[in-house]
Amino acid sequence: MTQPPHDEPTAAGPEELREQVERTRTELGETVEALAAKTDVKARAQEKAAEVKEQATAKAGELKEQAALKAGELKGKAADLAHQAQDRLPDPVKDKAVQAAGHARAKAAQAGQLWEEKAPEPVREKTAHGARLARDNRKALLAAAGAAVVVWLACRRRKG
Repeated sequence: MTQPPHDEPTAAGPEELREQVERTRTELGETVEALAAKTDVKARAQEKAAEVKEQATAKAGELKEQAALKAGELKGKAADLAHQAQDRLPDPVKDKAVQAAGHARAKAAQAGQLWEEKAPEPVREKTAHGARLARDNRKALLAAAGAAVVVWLACRRRKG
């Protein structure tokens, strides 16, 4: 007869022996399942792919958030610089800008009337939508125009 392993005591009776056999079968089944899972390359690759995808999605969300914050900061800085540039403009330049803006508005109104008379309906609708957007963002447009005037004047002085 063979001797039982040293780590397991011998069974006292047939019932205890059956329990030991059942326990050993369960452990062996679990071991076989674990080994099968380790050898299932396709399933492991899919798990790894899902994990990498989840990490990439999380990283993309973080980067999107950071980009939005940076864009907000840059927008604020641009507005500050535009205001500083407007404040530094001499009064005659500001007056000329106001006059030019008035003249441009008058010409734009004339062109708008002509456009409404001759343009097809779908084109007019899209143009009206663009005009609404411009009106809604008037401050930003004026700040950009002021900055453009400052740049233009600086370039003009360097040449002259």
